[in-house]
Amino acid sequence: MTDWTKSSWRTKPRVQMPDYRDAAALQAVETRLAKYPPLVFAGEARRLKAELGNVARGDGFLLQGGDCAESFAEFSADTIRDTFKVMLQMAMVLTYGAKLPVVKVGRMAGQFAKPRSAPYEKIGDLELPSYRGDIINDISPTAEAREPDPEKMLRAYTQAAASLNLLRAFSTGGYADVQQVHGWTLGFTETDEAEAYRAMAERISETLDFMRAAGVTGETAYALRTVDFYVSHESLLLEYEEALTRVDSTTGQVVAGSGHMLWIGDRTRQPDGAHVEFARGVINPIGLKCGPSTTEEDLKVLIDKLNPENEAGRLTLIARFGAGEVEKHLPRLINVVREMGAEVVWSCDPMHGNTIKAASGYKTRPFDRVLKEVQEFFAVHRAEGTHPGGVHFEMTGKDVTECTGGVKAVSDENLSDRYHTACDPRLNATQALELAFLVAEELAGGDKPLAEKVANG
Repeated sequence: MTDWTKSSWRTKPRVQMPDYRDAAALQAVETRLAKYPPLVFAGEARRLKAELGNVARGDGFLLQGGDCAESFAEFSADTIRDTFKVMLQMAMVLTYGAKLPVVKVGRMAGQFAKPRSAPYEKIGDLELPSYRGDIINDISPTAEAREPDPEKMLRAYTQAAASLNLLRAFSTGGYADVQQVHGWTLGFTETDEAEAYRAMAERISETLDFMRAAGVTGETAYALRTVDFYVSHESLLLEYEEALTRVDSTTGQVVAGSGHMLWIGDRTRQPDGAHVEFARGVINPIGLKCGPSTTEEDLKVLIDKLNPENEAGRLTLIARFGAGEVEKHLPRLINVVREMGAEVVWSCDPMHGNTIKAASGYKTRPFDRVLKEVQEFFAVHRAEGTHPGGVHFEMTGKDVTECTGGVKAVSDENLSDRYHTACDPRLNATQALELAFLVAEELAGGDKPLAEKVANG
């Protein structure tokens, strides 16, 4: 790729990025970051791409989930552990339902920047620059706090490095043992509210009991006590991305060292824009958010730019239309991919199209609308004969009250109890696991989907 460099994005139109007033301070930070070790390595990115290649061919399923925006203030080992724990539970349930390997990718160790719908926001009587994530500015409602600060990139790097260190330890140190993970899930299904999910959990128990009787346990099979866990984030702040870009010493390939997988948001996917320009030159798997405004022509251009070699596992198309809109938009995009013969992973983000403002004034996402979009995503793929390859959730392992509904029936009145998100509402641990059971039933292709059983009591 002779017409690309890690800096060529600077010649393209940029959106959703801050303007730093002190150019010298920004340059100093970029220079320091460029000397730091990469957070991830080319071999890891290639391994993830190979696993996603299997998903693209229908031989796997992608679970991508985590925070809407990571916070400096809420950073702790417990926060990382709790989200990792719930994702392992979700992955086990989905593996059982799909009878396929589940690729586990966290929105972690780099998800610090957020696009915003407007450059300014009103807080009381003040009009302030929008909060764009802790890597850019501060959420405190003052003009000084909202000023973009390049030094925040260094703190983001440090937190990402610490997060990855702990995630790698959890993945290989015995915490991910399959029996322990299932024990956590049984705790969820033993509650009265989750009774509808008990039968599937018991079937998983029977499978594990058989394996144990046959001598296949975490002590005898390494794969049952460890997991491959990858991290991802939206590549929004390109100064940070460029500074951590490296050339792989073994292959000469260029890798984004900030995370295993990067994605381009619905607001930054301009075919001739800076974000597409940066992403097209690195070897990492790339996600592309596809919303209602994604045109067929734009999608063709983007596929050609982001995956010119048509490499399976390179490109994941993340559909985010909103409940009731999937049938209108997804089939036309599937037709584009089919006509091009493009190798892609199809994933469903049922969060971003289903955000509403509750009567209490809180921004929320109703659980039933999230589920409805997932069901519509599966229905369209069944009709089209294509593989519904994954799901993409904003979620946390904490017991927050940000999305309404679910087995614990979070109500509009409950939202203020534990509304901790700095940006978008997240599924809490119980809602995320419940959704995994419902998606697993869709993957299993039961005659009467579990969602219907739950709705009918």
